[in-house]
Amino acid sequence: MLASTSLMNTQEERTFTPAELLGQVDYASHSDFSVIPAEYTSKTQVYLRTETLDAFKKMFYAAKECGLDLKIISAARNFDYQKGIWERKWKDGKFIKHFGADRAKAIMRYSSMPGTSRHHWGTDIDINDLSDSYFTSNKEGKKVYEWLTTHANSFGFYQTYTSKESGRTGYEEEKWHWSYMPIAKQLLNAYNTQISYKAIVNFNGYESAELLGAIDLYVNGIDAILK
Repeated sequence: MLASTSLMNTQEERTFTPAELLGQVDYASHSDFSVIPAEYTSKTQVYLRTETLDAFKKMFYAAKECGLDLKIISAARNFDYQKGIWERKWKDGKFIKHFGADRAKAIMRYSSMPGTSRHHWGTDIDINDLSDSYFTSNKEGKKVYEWLTTHANSFGFYQTYTSKESGRTGYEEEKWHWSYMPIAKQLLNAYNTQISYKAIVNFNGYESAELLGAIDLYVNGIDAILK
């Protein structure tokens, strides 16, 4: 914890554009982003901020020395990509029984409204699997999660959506979602300064963003130590 806290406090302060904060960028042409080599991901042509990727590589090899394999299964996602996820769920039979804000709230148990996802920032990754059971019941998954909770902070990565028993708001717990906090903390501050609900538009259900607290309760629905 001491190493990672120091790391967060020594990062050079930087500025971010509203487009970056909302995911309205082309990662392939953005100078701060790099494509993730196949060794580290199960996807093709996915990106992270270069600093995030460099930190992950160090964590990857440290885990490898312990006999564990970390794979990035989701990384930077722009507005359009997130919109695709959202719109598919909006029309999905699992959610279509709900109406208006209730449908949006049901989707938001695990999925962000476009323009509010931390995956827009290039600092957040999903690791190995998107099911809680993998990290609690699968032998390999349990070892991975135990290793991450013990060591990830020293590489700058934090589990973003932890248990809600302490009063955390927003998304349900996600054992797979980890943020590179040295940059993500600055991005969150910039988001809260520059982005209002007026910017959360152009997808089904966007009208309920403020009612549901998409920024106040979800974007900021992380442990206080990470803010």
